[in-house]
Amino acid sequence: MPAILLIEDDPLVRRGLQLALSRHGHGVRTAETGEVGLRELRSSAPDLVVLDLMLPGIDGLEVCRRIRAAGDVPVIILTARGDDFDVVGGLEAGADDYVVKPVQPTVLDARIRAVLRRGAGGSGEVRVHRDLRVDTTALTVSLRGTPVPLTPTELRLLLALSRAPGRVFSRQQLLEEVWDHDYLGDSRLVDNCVQRLRGKIEADPATPVYVQTVRGFGYRFGPV
Repeated sequence: MPAILLIEDDPLVRRGLQLALSRHGHGVRTAETGEVGLRELRSSAPDLVVLDLMLPGIDGLEVCRRIRAAGDVPVIILTARGDDFDVVGGLEAGADDYVVKPVQPTVLDARIRAVLRRGAGGSGEVRVHRDLRVDTTALTVSLRGTPVPLTPTELRLLLALSRAPGRVFSRQQLLEEVWDHDYLGDSRLVDNCVQRLRGKIEADPATPVYVQTVRGFGYRFGPV
Protein backbone atom coordinates (compact mmCIF):
# COMPACT_ATOMS: atom_id res chain seq x y z
CA MET A 1 0.00 0.00 0.00
CA PRO A 2 1.62 3.28 -1.07
CA ALA A 3 2.17 5.67 1.84
CA ILE A 4 1.03 9.18 0.95
CA LEU A 5 1.58 12.36 2.95
CA LEU A 6 -1.08 14.96 2.13
CA ILE A 7 -0.22 18.53 3.18
CA GLU A 8 -3.37 20.64 2.81
CA ASP A 9 -4.68 23.41 5.07
CA ASP A 10 -8.35 23.31 4.02
CA PRO A 11 -9.98 20.76 6.39
CA LEU A 12 -12.77 19.84 3.96
CA VAL A 13 -10.40 19.28 1.04
CA ARG A 14 -7.94 17.46 3.29
CA ARG A 15 -10.55 15.09 4.67
CA GLY A 16 -12.18 14.52 1.27
CA LEU A 17 -8.90 13.65 -0.44
CA GLN A 18 -7.81 11.47 2.47
CA LEU A 19 -10.99 9.40 2.27
CA ALA A 20 -10.93 9.20 -1.52
CA LEU A 21 -7.29 8.19 -1.77
CA SER A 22 -7.77 5.64 1.00
CA ARG A 23 -10.56 4.08 -1.06
CA HIS A 24 -8.12 3.87 -3.97
CA GLY A 25 -5.75 1.79 -1.87
CA HIS A 26 -3.36 4.39 -0.48
CA GLY A 27 -2.30 4.79 3.12
CA VAL A 28 -2.77 8.51 3.76
CA ARG A 29 -1.36 10.65 6.54
CA THR A 30 -2.26 14.33 6.63
CA ALA A 31 -0.81 17.62 7.80
CA GLU A 32 -2.52 21.00 7.92
CA THR A 33 0.58 23.20 7.67
CA GLY A 34 3.99 23.06 6.07
CA GLU A 35 5.68 22.87 9.44
CA VAL A 36 3.61 19.87 10.49
CA GLY A 37 4.13 18.29 7.10
CA LEU A 38 7.90 18.52 7.35
CA ARG A 39 7.80 16.88 10.79
CA GLU A 40 5.58 14.11 9.41
CA LEU A 41 7.98 13.64 6.52
CA ARG A 42 10.87 13.04 8.89
CA SER A 43 8.91 10.62 11.06
CA SER A 44 6.85 8.63 8.55
CA ALA A 45 9.04 8.33 5.40
CA PRO A 46 6.17 8.43 2.85
CA ASP A 47 6.42 7.11 -0.69
CA LEU A 48 5.03 10.38 -2.09
CA VAL A 49 3.92 13.83 -0.92
CA VAL A 50 0.81 15.62 -2.20
CA LEU A 51 1.42 19.27 -1.40
CA ASP A 52 -0.88 22.28 -1.54
CA LEU A 53 0.96 25.45 -2.53
CA MET A 54 -1.23 27.89 -0.60
CA LEU A 55 -0.33 27.10 3.01
CA PRO A 56 -0.21 29.26 6.13
CA GLY A 57 3.22 29.84 7.64
CA ILE A 58 5.80 28.13 5.43
CA ASP A 59 4.26 28.15 1.97
CA GLY A 60 4.15 25.18 -0.35
CA LEU A 61 7.05 26.33 -2.52
CA GLU A 62 9.39 26.50 0.46
CA VAL A 63 8.12 23.15 1.75
CA CYS A 64 8.83 21.63 -1.67
CA ARG A 65 12.35 23.06 -1.68
CA ARG A 66 13.03 21.60 1.77
CA ILE A 67 11.63 18.22 0.78
CA ARG A 68 13.80 18.14 -2.30
CA ALA A 69 16.90 19.28 -0.40
CA ALA A 70 16.37 16.48 2.11
CA GLY A 71 15.96 13.61 -0.35
CA ASP A 72 14.25 12.17 -3.42
CA VAL A 73 10.65 11.69 -2.20
CA PRO A 74 8.35 12.45 -5.16
CA VAL A 75 6.13 15.53 -4.84
CA ILE A 76 2.86 16.34 -6.60
CA ILE A 77 1.74 19.92 -6.04
CA LEU A 78 -1.85 21.10 -5.82
CA THR A 79 -2.52 24.57 -7.18
CA ALA A 80 -5.85 26.37 -7.00
CA ARG A 81 -5.25 28.41 -10.14
CA GLY A 82 -2.79 26.55 -12.28
CA ASP A 83 -1.32 29.84 -13.47
CA ASP A 84 2.23 30.18 -14.70
CA PHE A 85 3.58 31.61 -11.45
CA ASP A 86 2.30 28.72 -9.33
CA VAL A 87 3.17 25.97 -11.79
CA VAL A 88 6.62 27.19 -12.78
CA GLY A 89 7.48 28.01 -9.17
CA GLY A 90 6.48 24.54 -8.04
CA LEU A 91 8.38 22.78 -10.80
CA GLU A 92 11.49 24.87 -10.20
CA ALA A 93 11.24 24.01 -6.50
CA GLY A 94 11.52 20.33 -7.48
CA ALA A 95 7.96 19.03 -7.89
CA ASP A 96 7.48 15.98 -10.11
CA ASP A 97 3.99 16.85 -11.32
CA TYR A 98 1.08 19.17 -10.57
CA VAL A 99 -2.70 19.02 -10.42
CA VAL A 100 -5.10 21.97 -10.54
CA LYS A 101 -7.78 22.14 -7.85
CA PRO A 102 -10.55 21.20 -7.61
CA VAL A 103 -9.20 17.81 -8.57
CA GLN A 104 -11.10 14.60 -9.15
CA PRO A 105 -9.75 11.87 -6.83
CA THR A 106 -9.47 9.47 -9.78
CA VAL A 107 -7.21 11.96 -11.57
CA LEU A 108 -5.02 12.46 -8.51
CA ASP A 109 -4.84 8.70 -7.96
CA ALA A 110 -3.74 8.21 -11.58
CA ARG A 111 -1.03 10.87 -11.23
CA ILE A 112 0.20 9.32 -7.97
CA ARG A 113 0.41 5.85 -9.51
CA ALA A 114 2.19 7.23 -12.58
CA VAL A 115 4.84 8.93 -10.42
CA LEU A 116 5.32 5.82 -8.28
CA ARG A 117 5.73 3.63 -11.37
CA ARG A 118 8.78 5.69 -12.26
CA GLY A 119 10.69 3.78 -9.61
CA ALA A 120 10.08 0.46 -11.36
CA GLY A 121 13.07 -1.51 -12.56
CA GLY A 122 14.31 -1.56 -16.11
CA SER A 123 15.65 -4.17 -18.50
CA GLY A 124 18.78 -5.14 -16.59
CA GLU A 125 21.36 -3.12 -18.50
CA VAL A 126 24.35 -1.18 -17.27
CA ARG A 127 24.78 1.82 -19.56
CA VAL A 128 28.15 3.57 -19.54
CA HIS A 129 28.42 6.91 -21.29
CA ARG A 130 31.74 8.69 -20.82
CA ASP A 131 31.90 9.30 -17.04
CA LEU A 132 28.24 8.44 -16.44
CA ARG A 133 27.12 4.96 -15.38
CA VAL A 134 23.41 4.04 -15.36
CA ASP A 135 22.36 0.72 -13.81
CA THR A 136 18.80 0.01 -14.93
CA THR A 137 18.38 -2.94 -12.56
CA ALA A 138 19.62 -1.36 -9.36
CA LEU A 139 18.26 2.02 -10.56
CA THR A 140 21.46 3.77 -9.60
CA VAL A 141 23.45 6.45 -11.36
CA SER A 142 27.07 7.38 -10.75
CA LEU A 143 29.33 10.04 -12.18
CA ARG A 144 33.05 9.32 -12.12
CA GLY A 145 32.32 6.66 -9.50
CA THR A 146 30.34 8.96 -7.22
CA PRO A 147 26.63 8.13 -6.69
CA VAL A 148 24.22 10.71 -8.07
CA PRO A 149 20.92 10.93 -6.15
CA LEU A 150 18.00 11.39 -8.56
CA THR A 151 14.29 11.66 -7.97
CA PRO A 152 12.17 8.95 -9.64
CA THR A 153 11.15 11.38 -12.37
CA GLU A 154 14.71 12.51 -13.05
CA LEU A 155 15.81 8.88 -13.16
CA ARG A 156 13.10 7.84 -15.55
CA LEU A 157 13.90 10.78 -17.81
CA LEU A 158 17.54 9.75 -17.86
CA LEU A 159 16.60 6.12 -18.54
CA ALA A 160 14.39 7.16 -21.46
CA LEU A 161 17.00 9.40 -23.07
CA SER A 162 20.02 7.15 -22.47
CA ARG A 163 18.24 4.13 -23.96
CA ALA A 164 18.82 5.58 -27.43
CA PRO A 165 21.83 7.92 -27.57
CA GLY A 166 21.54 10.37 -30.44
CA ARG A 167 17.80 9.92 -30.88
CA VAL A 168 15.78 13.12 -30.59
CA PHE A 169 12.73 12.91 -28.32
CA SER A 170 10.01 15.53 -28.57
CA ARG A 171 8.64 16.96 -25.35
CA GLN A 172 5.35 15.22 -26.01
CA GLN A 173 7.09 11.86 -26.43
CA LEU A 174 8.86 12.37 -23.11
CA LEU A 175 5.61 13.40 -21.41
CA GLU A 176 4.03 10.16 -22.58
CA GLU A 177 6.98 7.95 -21.65
CA VAL A 178 8.15 9.56 -18.40
CA TRP A 179 5.00 11.19 -17.01
CA ASP A 180 2.44 8.83 -18.58
CA HIS A 181 0.55 11.84 -19.91
CA ASP A 182 -1.18 10.56 -23.04
CA TYR A 183 -2.80 13.92 -23.84
CA LEU A 184 -1.29 17.18 -25.12
CA GLY A 185 0.62 17.82 -21.93
CA ASP A 186 2.55 20.64 -20.33
CA SER A 187 6.07 20.93 -21.74
CA ARG A 188 7.16 22.81 -18.62
CA LEU A 189 7.24 19.49 -16.79
CA VAL A 190 9.88 18.28 -19.22
CA ASP A 191 11.93 21.47 -19.38
CA ASN A 192 12.17 21.90 -15.60
CA CYS A 193 13.07 18.25 -15.06
CA VAL A 194 15.78 18.53 -17.72
CA GLN A 195 17.24 21.55 -15.93
CA ARG A 196 17.31 19.72 -12.59
CA LEU A 197 18.86 16.62 -14.18
CA ARG A 198 21.54 18.68 -15.90
CA GLY A 199 22.38 20.30 -12.59
CA LYS A 200 23.22 16.87 -11.20
CA ILE A 201 25.05 15.14 -14.07
CA GLU A 202 26.60 17.88 -16.20
CA ALA A 203 29.95 19.47 -15.41
CA ASP A 204 28.56 22.68 -16.92
CA PRO A 205 24.76 22.67 -17.24
CA ALA A 206 24.97 25.65 -19.61
CA THR A 207 26.91 23.51 -22.13
CA PRO A 208 25.50 20.02 -21.56
CA VAL A 209 27.28 16.92 -22.78
CA TYR A 210 24.66 14.32 -21.87
CA VAL A 211 21.21 15.91 -22.10
CA GLN A 212 21.34 18.11 -25.18
CA THR A 213 18.71 20.46 -26.56
CA VAL A 214 17.73 20.16 -30.21
CA ARG A 215 16.08 23.50 -30.82
CA GLY A 216 12.62 23.31 -32.26
CA PHE A 217 12.42 19.53 -31.69
CA GLY A 218 13.22 18.44 -28.12
CA TYR A 219 16.07 16.64 -26.39
CA ARG A 220 18.59 13.91 -27.05
CA PHE A 221 21.19 12.04 -25.07
CA GLY A 222 24.65 12.94 -26.32
CA PRO A 223 26.13 10.24 -28.55
CA VAL A 224 29.08 8.32 -27.10
